[in-house]
Amino acid sequence: MSEIIELTVKTNRGEEMIDITGVVQKALQDKGVANGICHIFIPHTTCGLTINEHADPDVVHDILATLDKMVPAHGNYRHIEGNSPAHVKTSLVGSSQTVLIAGGKLRLGTWQGIFLCEFDGPRQRKVWLKIVSEA
Repeated sequence: MSEIIELTVKTNRGEEMIDITGVVQKALQDKGVANGICHIFIPHTTCGLTINEHADPDVVHDILATLDKMVPAHGNYRHIEGNSPAHVKTSLVGSSQTVLIAGGKLRLGTWQGIFLCEFDGPRQRKVWLKIVSEA
């Protein structure tokens, strides 16, 4: 399988983390992938991707609050659009993740989920999946 699968995620707030584990898993099931690797990429400069705990929503709150302390909304930024904090946060979080696939399922830890990290919303975001499946 060599195609790129494009998913669309609508964000609702200026900053939020959206659990996209289910939509990525559904894309794998729709393609009938049993075993392999799924590379997930966000083609945006103000939106990132991370894997973290998805059982307790306080973890998401803590991550966003910590990023706000590290990268304050108002600073000595020079970028004319005024969204420099979003660019910096995206650089800190990153724009891709790779997850193993076994038995038709994403191989994540018990508490892990895949999160789209919106830092400049609300927007319509793309998520690209590249799946390498075992023959």
